[in-house]
Amino acid sequence: MKIEPLDLPTHPELADAARDLLADAARADGVEAFSEQFVLGLSDARLWHRHLLARDGDQLLGLAACDDASCELVVAPSARRRGVARALLTELRGRDVWAHGNLPAARALAEKEGRKMARRLLVMAVEGEALREAASFEPREDVEALNLVESVARYGRDLVEEQWLAANNEAFSWHPEQGGWDRDRLSRAQEADWFAEEDVLFLWSVEEPVLAGFHWTKWHTEESPAFGEVYVVGLASDFRGRRLGDPLLRLGLAHMAGKGAERVILYVEADNGPAVRVYEKLGFHIAEEHAVWSPA
Repeated sequence: MKIEPLDLPTHPELADAARDLLADAARADGVEAFSEQFVLGLSDARLWHRHLLARDGDQLLGLAACDDASCELVVAPSARRRGVARALLTELRGRDVWAHGNLPAARALAEKEGRKMARRLLVMAVEGEALREAASFEPREDVEALNLVESVARYGRDLVEEQWLAANNEAFSWHPEQGGWDRDRLSRAQEADWFAEEDVLFLWSVEEPVLAGFHWTKWHTEESPAFGEVYVVGLASDFRGRRLGDPLLRLGLAHMAGKGAERVILYVEADNGPAVRVYEKLGFHIAEEHAVWSPA
């Protein structure tokens, strides 16, 4: 077995092999080993991801991908218990590594290698009647709900996207993945196959064209029946403390329920107790978790 760095966007045949490996691992584990951005990074050189491949001749046994903040790792189901994960993890010494699903084998290896769990990300879900009850959006007199298409038609794309970015970066100034976005990062996000402008919802002040908050929803069609996701929700700083969080969340749930969703998921940091309690009151429950394992 050989571990080698390789720029996968310049080797499309190996990027295809990596996607096949990821699909095999997802079927075996019941959870995706790579997050959306790291899957995109297999072929998108603009993300500047770095890749390590574990290979035995022409056979791809495992793969690690890294950005500036963290790494993700996957091993082919047929190559497990052969030291592939440990060899890749050794190459990633000093780096934070995600364990999506935080599965028992991943936890055991991380602990054996002396790593500590530094972050837990929960996936919460709401279904059926609980979803229908949570999707009860009531309009308010101080804000108006418009989707991205309607907002651009009224205010122009430059104003809308500038205020969208400002609200996002204010809401997620602390967040390693969602904070610090610019127009280029927003444009890349809108290139995703699943992106639809009518699924991005805004609350605008009725007094002037100022964005109070946004609810970016995602529609998943990779499973049947399709389901929704609370992808990103953010309030602009000037509108915090005005009880807009609940209607902003319900606005997106109502939109997804209107599309026929019987299930909606969201991601939330496990240590964000207030948010977790809000979601639980709306009927969400913990469906799975992901973890970052850091060097001791």
